[in-house]
Amino acid sequence: MSANDPAGHFFDVVIVGAGLSGIAAAHYLQALCPGRSYVILEGRQAIGGTWDLFRYPGVRSDSDMFTLGYSFRPWASNASFAPGPAIRDYVRDTAREEGIDRHIRFGHRVTGAACGSEAARWTVTAKTDGESAGEARFTCRFLFFCSGYYDYEQPHDPPWPGRETFQGRIVHPQHWPADLDHAGRRVVVIGSGATAVTLVPDMARTAAHVTMLQRSPSYIVPLPTRDRIGAVLRQVLPAGLSHPLIRWKNILLSTAFYQYSRLRPAGVKRAVLRIARKFLGPVFDVERHLSPSYDPWDQRLCIAPDADIFHAIRGGKADIVTGEIACFTPGGIRLVSGEELPADVIVTATGLTLKVMGGAALTIDGVPLDPAGTIVYRGALYSGVPNMAVASGYTNASWTLKCELVARYVCRLLNEMEAKQLDVCVAVNDDPALPLQPFLNLSSGYVQRSAHLLAKQGQRRPWRLYQNYFLDLMALKFSPLRDGVMRFSKRKAPAAAPVEPAPR
Repeated sequence: MSANDPAGHFFDVVIVGAGLSGIAAAHYLQALCPGRSYVILEGRQAIGGTWDLFRYPGVRSDSDMFTLGYSFRPWASNASFAPGPAIRDYVRDTAREEGIDRHIRFGHRVTGAACGSEAARWTVTAKTDGESAGEARFTCRFLFFCSGYYDYEQPHDPPWPGRETFQGRIVHPQHWPADLDHAGRRVVVIGSGATAVTLVPDMARTAAHVTMLQRSPSYIVPLPTRDRIGAVLRQVLPAGLSHPLIRWKNILLSTAFYQYSRLRPAGVKRAVLRIARKFLGPVFDVERHLSPSYDPWDQRLCIAPDADIFHAIRGGKADIVTGEIACFTPGGIRLVSGEELPADVIVTATGLTLKVMGGAALTIDGVPLDPAGTIVYRGALYSGVPNMAVASGYTNASWTLKCELVARYVCRLLNEMEAKQLDVCVAVNDDPALPLQPFLNLSSGYVQRSAHLLAKQGQRRPWRLYQNYFLDLMALKFSPLRDGVMRFSKRKAPAAAPVEPAPR
């Protein structure tokens, strides 16, 4: 609490979001910037972000938990892929054990933030709910968005013709109803991404039959649920040694696979399809249903723990249909080909909608900020925006890996300003000819639909996103802060009040 703010609404840092990255940001502030005051503003009433929001059957990680989990709090299981509730509990327990939960203001959805460059302060506005419904304001020296880039209120849900005629139930995974019972029913899951690949084998356990209806295929890679090498290391070595070894093993393996996939995409594609044929047998048409038109990692790969979706298909509990939807019918879905898919339940696993900085409206000196008009510096800050960072993860590895690097980098900035008695840090692009490209180089539908909302990246450092943990580790942890692009300064002293002439 500041001496000039008896309400306690002034903080050194305001963190937006209490998910994986928000809790990581708070941990590093406490560890590396002791004595700095901070608050976490969370729009919902729970810790966990995505892992508290999604409640659909089988929801789980599609990154290994030894890298999705925090480096400072080892994942205490040999399971590489964890169910959503276990991840949610892991994040909550981390916040509670470190006292971070005491800094969270729940039911505070950030709607806007205004920066006065002369004062070097952000004023953050949040809409509150519950008993204190209304609006709250917070002032801070540094603003740190850890809210991800998904729209938690509105997913992507296309308006197919005839939806209103369907006599069964239509649900979207992002808003899964607790009372839905699909046991013994025919289910059609529309989509071919990670959510659909997760839903199909889980629902197939009790459903009469599950069909995954896709417009085009995705790569599905089966991986073992149990990390056998990790289990051995955990058995013979103390936790303080085994955890970093397992983590680095997985970082090295995932990085090597990604790089090889980009160098030899045709070979990787053949290998992935060969594995699918091994599990599904000669009858299943792998070329039609599991052979995408794009290269591996042009979109994120789908993971099948212990080949669960392949076993559901081979066992007759599920199948994949590739085709275009013509319309919904009272009894299911009709395809453009004329084929009818009967259904009692239709799940529209059609993707998410992106929302930059949680939809908050930002202004600098009264001028609205358009993130699409900025360039991302080191994957952490926006060009021309003072004292603000945005945590985002990798598209080819675990989200948390990059978020931890960004959180540590923010602490470096704060400590530099504290040591040199500076007030402002801002990345400045002095090269108007800098070639630009999209922030996310993925062909996924959810990215392409929202590309116009996102900041850009440059084609050379420090403006380029390499999607490479080792390059980011060198750039964010070890490179000099003063690189000619990151500028530091003192805030302008307030103008002196005019002196009234003494009365005669």
